[in-house]
Amino acid sequence: MLNAIEVSPKVWWVGGIDWNERSFHGYTTEKGITYNAYLIMDEKITLIDTAKATFADEFIERISEVVDPAKIDVVIANHVEMDHSGSLPRIKQVCPNATIYASAPQGVAGIKAHFGIDCVGVKTGDTLNIGERTLHFVQTTMVHWPDNMVTYSDKDGILFSNDAFGQHFASTKRFDDENDLCEVFKQAKKYYANIVWPYGMQAHKALEACGGLDIKLICPSHGVIWRSHIAEILEKYEAWTTYQTEEKAVVVYDSMWHSTEAMAREIVDAFIKEGISAQLLDVKDNHISDIMLAACDARYIAVGSPTLNSNMMPTVASFLTYFRGLSPKNSQRIGIAFGSYGWSPLGPKQVEEQMKNIGFEMPLPVITQQWIPSKERLSEIQAQVVKVIEDTRA
Repeated sequence: MLNAIEVSPKVWWVGGIDWNERSFHGYTTEKGITYNAYLIMDEKITLIDTAKATFADEFIERISEVVDPAKIDVVIANHVEMDHSGSLPRIKQVCPNATIYASAPQGVAGIKAHFGIDCVGVKTGDTLNIGERTLHFVQTTMVHWPDNMVTYSDKDGILFSNDAFGQHFASTKRFDDENDLCEVFKQAKKYYANIVWPYGMQAHKALEACGGLDIKLICPSHGVIWRSHIAEILEKYEAWTTYQTEEKAVVVYDSMWHSTEAMAREIVDAFIKEGISAQLLDVKDNHISDIMLAACDARYIAVGSPTLNSNMMPTVASFLTYFRGLSPKNSQRIGIAFGSYGWSPLGPKQVEEQMKNIGFEMPLPVITQQWIPSKERLSEIQAQVVKVIEDTRA
């Protein structure tokens, strides 16, 4: 029998653990994934969310350890995306008398479109009494789909936060303080950078909407439950959702014959000279989702590519396309484009164009180098970058 875990009196975690999943929507999930669902044993037995369809058996077995699934009265679908809602058809089968609630109108329409299942729609400010508890609903539109909402249980002080505050992190331990906290925060940041970041403004509004709640537990749909470090994760989300940057740099590049790499290393040295933490990331060796973890709150982003067949390198183009989809415009974010070429600097110029389209402030014209940079040329490049840093600090 798979174990359900009581996370608060009469509230159980009954989700699924995907130990070996290594990719989700194009980013690496090296620590696996959990599909969290929660069972509330009240006068009306209530299920908060379900699990990915392939984990339906595991999910229902955990419910069965606590109660006969047929006795469930209420199902809350906080999110339509299939890693949350995929087991709804099975739940409909085993809980034929349950009433399903979803955000109106998008959640109701989404559940109908995906599964042909009818739901009762709820909106921000609506409540549902299930006995000792009253559930409060807050719509969190575009965090990160139009249908998203969170559910708050007043008696327990539990915020069932959906995708907000989540991490792709598989563990046998369900709480933040039972796990390596550095790893938990790293995975929370990676999750934010690769999923929630484009919707920072909406996420900040959701934070404000939940600001008056007495929160004792944050139970997200993925990863561990926050109980001992709630203030810290709220503080981090406040910084992330207001696009705050730190005085650090990320230098991203690809290179064919090491000329662009030499330029990249010189740019890193310029930041080091100015006392700024910097990371050098070759896109051949670092997955773009891990680069986004580093770039999420970095003030300086430098991107370099040589010219290949009149274009930037495909690896760099892929990174910039991914970045454009995730990164909001931010006047604090400084960009530097650079690269080498043989007979035409088209690759580096395309990098510059794409960085401008993303919304970077670009204080320097693209830095280019034909063939192999000399030591003198590398010193010039370092001086150019140092000047940018000095001007930014002025």
